[in-house]
Amino acid sequence: MGVSTVSEKTVSAQRFGGEHFFVMEELSLKTGEYLADLLNVEDALVVSSASAGIAQSVAAVIGRGSLYHALHPYDPHIKNREVIIPKGHNVDYGAPVEVMVTLGGGRLVEAGYANMCSAEHLEMMVTEQTAAVLYIKSHHAVQKSMISVSEAVEIAKRHHIPLIVDAAAEEDLFAYVEAGADLVIYSGAKAIEGPSSGLVIGKKELISWVRLQAKGIGRSMKIGKENILGLTEAVEDYLINGSEDGESMKARLSPFVDSLNTIDGISARVVRDAAGRDIYRASIEVSGNKTAEEVTRLLKDSDPAVYTREYQVNNGIFECDIRSVNEKEMAIIADRLKQIMSR
Repeated sequence: MGVSTVSEKTVSAQRFGGEHFFVMEELSLKTGEYLADLLNVEDALVVSSASAGIAQSVAAVIGRGSLYHALHPYDPHIKNREVIIPKGHNVDYGAPVEVMVTLGGGRLVEAGYANMCSAEHLEMMVTEQTAAVLYIKSHHAVQKSMISVSEAVEIAKRHHIPLIVDAAAEEDLFAYVEAGADLVIYSGAKAIEGPSSGLVIGKKELISWVRLQAKGIGRSMKIGKENILGLTEAVEDYLINGSEDGESMKARLSPFVDSLNTIDGISARVVRDAAGRDIYRASIEVSGNKTAEEVTRLLKDSDPAVYTREYQVNNGIFECDIRSVNEKEMAIIADRLKQIMSR
């Protein structure tokens, strides 16, 4: 869906970038310093996406600042390529996590099981070839019986290996560095509501290793000056204004859910995000002469098109995420559902 819409201030920053020339290396360094100061971290780097952040971070911890490695990232003589990940975190978020690790020259090693990964499961996979631990903080990942970030930090520090946290859609820009992660990756276009971009923050030395990838695989995924400046502005705005809190979402959802519950064949309720974030959505269960698959398809075919969260559609349930939806638009959705269910 193109993720977030951006503010006028962000568009203005992008326009300024497009209308002026920059030495790109200097722009990267200066915006990194500025963002690092805002986020109280050692350094920061704007990249083209969170996926690019994973690939370049993996390449960085394998090469450890070696220009030879940056220019020859897949040299078979380089042995320390293992990246340990809880098995339940090896997910597809539109592309598999494993593809990004492989692109960075890593070899993914799964710890634990699909429904469980303890600290012991993770630690037993550490070898002399381990380059990093990768932790995926996402609603896509398995939530139950999973090792915490703080436990992963303890193991990584005990074995002197870096911990990378992919926090692409997370809203807290401070928690994971404060917890001890060495590199943390965010999507610029999700919670931050910036342009298509990614943000890597963390230890200064490791960020310098990530920045070096611009001479290698990072060149194929470089970001333009417009979006570097756009994201920088968006982060500044985000820290001032924040995002909508859960209480506000619940208040806005209440009349929407009430209106849905007047429709035959629809049962709606307010639910919290499965990953524990302070996000609330409308969970809609379909019964009667329609299936959830049919209803979501008809919503997409409507004008305007309505796209929903369909992770449980096989169980007859879909969700409406209202973070970018206003009251007028929620009324349109409710009317469209009423039309669909009355057919």
